[in-house]
Formats: sequence, structure tokens, C-alpha cells
Amino acid sequence: MESKKDNFYAQRDENNLAKIKSICQELPSYVKEFIVGIQMRTSTLTRLNYVYDLRIFYDYLSKEVFPQLKPNEIELADLEQLKAFDIELYMDYLSSYEFKGKRYQCGERAKERKLCSLRSFFKYFFNKDRLSSNICTKVDLPKKHEKPIIRLESDEVVKLLDRADSNTLTDISKRENSYHDITRTRDVAILTLFLGTGIRISELVGLNHEDFDFSMNSFSVTRKGGNRSVLYFTDEIANALKAYCAWQQEQIDEQNEFGLKIADQKAMFYSIQGKRISVRAVENLVKKYAKHITPLKKITPHKLRSTFGTELYHNTQDIYVVAAVLGHKDINTTRRHYAATSEDIKRRAARSVKLRDDSDKNDDDTK
Repeated sequence: MESKKDNFYAQRDENNLAKIKSICQELPSYVKEFIVGIQMRTSTLTRLNYVYDLRIFYDYLSKEVFPQLKPNEIELADLEQLKAFDIELYMDYLSSYEFKGKRYQCGERAKERKLCSLRSFFKYFFNKDRLSSNICTKVDLPKKHEKPIIRLESDEVVKLLDRADSNTLTDISKRENSYHDITRTRDVAILTLFLGTGIRISELVGLNHEDFDFSMNSFSVTRKGGNRSVLYFTDEIANALKAYCAWQQEQIDEQNEFGLKIADQKAMFYSIQGKRISVRAVENLVKKYAKHITPLKKITPHKLRSTFGTELYHNTQDIYVVAAVLGHKDINTTRRHYAATSEDIKRRAARSVKLRDDSDKNDDDTK
């Protein structure tokens, strides 16, 4: 039976729970009551984000509203004194604030998330008859400006993979090339899997060897919320993954000064230290290659996901297929992200319709 230590997702949840417990100690005891009350319908990551947001809120209250009280001394009765305008002032405060000696700024999306956290928090105690109202519902959510989808064009995808697959890169140092020689096969496999399946970075780092079935060109991935889903890949992706697995096995077999010592042999992708690769490491490797290919685009793993999603929609023109493959629970999320793509398809379709054939008209003119 697999232990929690060997299970990436169980270990991640354990780490999140430890962080939640630590932060709750800085806050009033009823915050923990809220976190426990929502645990059956939320993930540990969602609850961790809630306590992060509530920590900022209570720090604000102790500075600006109840300066005589520390954050963990603020009672539910004190929250009853708040008006909607107090929450609006808090939203304004988030534009530029200081927390534990560091200055932070929240944009419209960060403000929306923090207000949604407060709405859930106040709603919980309102439903429990511990608060007389949920004043946060009286505060409008920030207006979000839709961001254009940033993605790679077809030629940029080729250039990105070619650069990662190059034996030697002429525009980096000899030391960097020595690292590139070690990570090249792994990096090509990671980039190919991103671009060919559209998985999230959190899903990629949690993959194990046992999740892959090369006889069916498929793999099982743990989605947001913990659900498992089976995805499929092409022979091109299979070849990149097999080349990486073969190289990885060589490192495990050698186990000497010329080979990497793999600490977690269950993991599909690992760092140069032989540990399961981290989210930060994957972000850095994508940035490392993309900045030379598209210096004007800020390419991240999520932009590679967008590249795949856009290509899939162009090929299928089926928003439901795209939602299923990308793991979107709400079809509106998919529709919102790929609305511009949909409009482009409709424009092309409109241009393809001809009411009168020009050639027939020309024939008539010559008679």
C-alpha cells in the first residue's frame, strides 16, 4: 500500500493543512471553525487561499478599524459593526498595502478573489445565525477587463521545441550548456506534453511513471479538486516521453558520479537534484526557452495550455470537447477564454459564403 510520503497529492494536502493550522493560530478561533465547516466541499488549496486572504483582512481591521485590538482579538460581535463602506475601503486599501514589512499591490482579479473569500466567510456565519447579515454581498465585485489570449503561433512552437532539443546553444555560457546537456531530454518531454495535451502545471508535476500507458498512448491525470481523468497523446509525444524515460533509467542504473541519483523513482519528472520537479522549476524552464523565441510575449506554462486549447478548438470547433480535455468544470470558463477564437471562426465562415458566383457573372457579361 502506498504511503502518504510516496503520494505527491497526499503530501501536498498535508503541507497545505500544516500551513492552514499555522496561519489560523494568528487569527480568531472562529476562523478555524469556518475552515473546518467548509472542508467537505473544498480542497486544501482553496482553504489555504481563504486563510491567506482572511489574514490580510484581519491585519487591515487591526490597523484601520479596530486599532486597539490585535487580529486574533477581533470577535464576531466586532464584525457586526462593519458597514458595506468599510469593505469598500478595504478594497481600496488592497491597491497598495504593507504586510509584515513588505509592500503588495492587488489588481482587479486579486481584489475579486479576496472579496469572494470574505463573501464566503460572512455567508457561513450568517447561515449559522452568528451574524445578522452578509454585508459583503452589498459590495460590487471589481470590474474585470478580459485579457487577450497569449499563445504561441505554429512557427513559434516549432522554434521553441527545436531550441530545447538543440545539443548546444550558442547564446549561453559553457556552464549553462553543461546543465542543458543534462536536462535537454527532460525539457523536450515536458514542453511536448504541455503543448500536446494542455495539462496544468500542477497536474504535470504530480505525474508518476505508473500513470502512463504507452500501449494506448494515454495517461491518467489528477485534476483540480482531486478527480482523475484519462487523456490521450500522439506518437510524437510518446516518442519524446519514451526518450526521456530511457535516459532517466540510465541515470537510475548508473548511480555513480556520472549519473543523477534519483530520490523519487515514482515521479515522472524530476529536478537536477534527483527530486520530483517543482512548479517553480517548470516555470523557469519554460521561461528560459521562450524568452529567446518570443521576447515580446510572456510565455508561461499556462500560455502553453492556451496554445493547445486554441489549436484544439480550431480543429474541432467544439467547445464541449475543449472543456472536457482541459478539465474545465464550467463550460462558461472555456467559452470565456476562447470567445475570440469562436468569433474568428464565425468571421471565416461568413466570408466563405457566396451568394452569386463571380465566374457566372463574368460569363453573362461576355455574352
